[in-house]
Amino acid sequence: MSSVARARLFASLCGLVFFVNLARIVFAPLLDVFIGEFAIGEATAGLIVTLAWVGSASPRLPTGWLLTKVPRHYVVIGAGTILAVSSGLAATATTVRHLMIGAFLMGIASGVYFVSANPLLSELYPTRIGRVMGIHGAASQLAAVIAAPFVALALLVDWRLSLWVIAVGAALVTAYAWYAASGTEMPAAGRADRDFVAGARSEWRIIVTALAIVGAASFVWQGVFNFYELYMQSKGLSDRTAGAMLTIVFAAGVPAFFFGGDLADRLPKVPFLLGIVGAFSACLLALTAVDGLLVLVALSAVIGFVIHTLFPATDTYLLDTLPDSARGSAYAVFSSAWMLTQALGSSALGLFIERGYTYDAVFAVAALGLAATIAVLVGLEQTGRLPE
Repeated sequence: MSSVARARLFASLCGLVFFVNLARIVFAPLLDVFIGEFAIGEATAGLIVTLAWVGSASPRLPTGWLLTKVPRHYVVIGAGTILAVSSGLAATATTVRHLMIGAFLMGIASGVYFVSANPLLSELYPTRIGRVMGIHGAASQLAAVIAAPFVALALLVDWRLSLWVIAVGAALVTAYAWYAASGTEMPAAGRADRDFVAGARSEWRIIVTALAIVGAASFVWQGVFNFYELYMQSKGLSDRTAGAMLTIVFAAGVPAFFFGGDLADRLPKVPFLLGIVGAFSACLLALTAVDGLLVLVALSAVIGFVIHTLFPATDTYLLDTLPDSARGSAYAVFSSAWMLTQALGSSALGLFIERGYTYDAVFAVAALGLAATIAVLVGLEQTGRLPE
């Protein structure tokens, strides 16, 4: 396989994942706008975000089955096409229902993309899975970094402009990805994965272990980052400063993806994942106990770095551990369950806040719950009951 052609395809996927992730993240800084324009409450606003993430979870099992029939790069191109069309649909929304449908379809595009692109990348670079996942994830995270300022600029014209940019950008990058894929010899590793049910069933222990370690943490994180601006405002920060805090959280994730993937190649994978979740719970608990601006800036950077190392480390654990004969199938099952777990975080948090609980109280309980879960899993790992 030509290294130049492979690098060209890799670059196109890094470009496409930027728009795929921007499509999921863009709704968080728009929550205030939706609440005002559509006259809705926090729970309904949170539901819009949740639908984007439920959409991301819902096609993952069908996509896993599709990957046993269709080459991975064809499915990736299809995901980019869905994203371009659905972003344009959301940009024309005049009702909350219309916006929810658009958000859900944008989420579907991301789900199809990640389930097909991640196994493809791991098979294009089988000896450097962690590093490739880290670079690809860093490209994705750049979208999260620019989401808040990007929306702020779009609001100078109209909030719909942010969605139109995603639609046009996704269409252009998808076209280039098609061109790059046509000149690349695809790896043969995934050709043995032809029985979706058998492949997923044969690797159930790895799937369950990964979900047990990262499922609750991603659920909590979903609620934290989607309401992070409102949370910072509840601590007395101005709207602009609160938005900057969210940008700091996401900016810290760019190097975190790179280093997290690189470390996942070098360290024992299960202890590394347990350490990340334990550190995240400690950071979140500390965040609820402080109020000063400088301390909040420092903690926002630390919590952003810690939590974003979780994602390349998780993908590396799955994709490096699963055999060729089950990689696409088993990864799709894990990814579907993981994303569905995450998707519920925003609406759950919005529900608690509407019922009168404070952000600090909810986050403190969540942090303590995560710590208790990790303590149990560390005990199981020490006795050799978790598969490496």
